[in-house]
Amino acid sequence: QVQLAESGGRLVQPGGSLSLSCAASGRAFRSYEIAWFRQTPGKEREFLARISWNGDNTYYADSVQGRFIISRNNARQTVYLQMLSLKPEDTATYYCAADREEGPITDEDEYDFWGQGTQVTVSS
Repeated sequence: QVQLAESGGRLVQPGGSLSLSCAASGRAFRSYEIAWFRQTPGKEREFLARISWNGDNTYYADSVQGRFIISRNNARQTVYLQMLSLKPEDTATYYCAADREEGPITDEDEYDFWGQGTQVTVSS
């Protein structure tokens, strides 16, 4: 089992950048692939990016490819999401999630554990 906690969300101006962190507790962290999702009120969670257990493989949604970068530090049990060139439409609650399976899984129902989310607001 693994527990996840997101941090780093805040108000940022359009065109700015922001880095989110997903800190994990539990000895099984290296067994999980980790993904980032986001959600706005009234909409389903949107898959953004996913990283394999060793960081060798990453997958991105088309909507963020080239602007968002996912990475992980297993020694610190943390996964990061670096977000560049932020737009107002990136405003959302951002979540990290853990999955024991391998591969580019984008369906939120396939994920085993979730954090509580961190709010990102992009506005001038």
